[in-house]
Amino acid sequence: MKPDHYDPIAAGLKEDIGKGDITTEFFVPDTLHTTGRIVAREKAILAGTGAAAEVFRQVDPSTDIQIVRRDGEEVVAADVIIELRGLARSILTAERVALNFLQRLCGIATITRQFVDAVGNQSAKILDTRKTTPGLRALEKAAVVAGGGANHRFGLYDMVLVKDNHLATFGGLSRFADRIRQIRQDRPDIRIEVEADDLEQARAFVEIDGIDVILLDNMTSAQIREAVALRRNNIQFEASGGITLKNVKRIAATGVDYISIGGLTNDARAIDIGLEMTHVPG
Repeated sequence: MKPDHYDPIAAGLKEDIGKGDITTEFFVPDTLHTTGRIVAREKAILAGTGAAAEVFRQVDPSTDIQIVRRDGEEVVAADVIIELRGLARSILTAERVALNFLQRLCGIATITRQFVDAVGNQSAKILDTRKTTPGLRALEKAAVVAGGGANHRFGLYDMVLVKDNHLATFGGLSRFADRIRQIRQDRPDIRIEVEADDLEQARAFVEIDGIDVILLDNMTSAQIREAVALRRNNIQFEASGGITLKNVKRIAATGVDYISIGGLTNDARAIDIGLEMTHVPG
């Protein structure tokens, strides 16, 4: 299990620097001060500016770091994101790890914003999943929020989500309903979601008290619409599986409350962002 004190930035620096930045030590004077700018090279939604800044801070706390553009903002090519002033050695040593975080997280925020925009005026919220990079979940889920999406459960410990493999171990719907009641009694604060693979399961789950959300997995728009029409009490519906930018608006129009998309983190492309050294005194 990941310890509570786990620091992905420290881990990334340890992985990259190891026993020292040999190239910088041999080619860059140890007293040389410089200024630099982290610059976007394409249109994107920002995320991870704080993580990038923390990379430079951990390498050298004396580096002056100014975040010019904030998470959630849209940038275009040549926009300055972060300005840096300090020792050239420190800035160069931190460069790659800082850019790795920033490029990855901006990619997640950017694809999330594309899905949010594609939904248009429909009320469905775009959710992430647990399909994240091990050790980077908090940063990647924050990037989803920066892009205008919302977070699903963070881990196995903060929500019940009964999927098909869980159901395969259970013997009958009556026992399942009893277990839902037990969870609701023992953990009244816990959100309970169950996955339905077909309309028959959705109809059965709607009749069970205590379920908060029914996840409609890999269903067509017509099937989702039919399932949503079964709504009773305050139950909510989530669509997942096979969601793309081409069909997400159609899925949202069915009346579902949530659309969860693993591709927000799985399919995100790193955004082109670079560091430009703008002044090195002679």
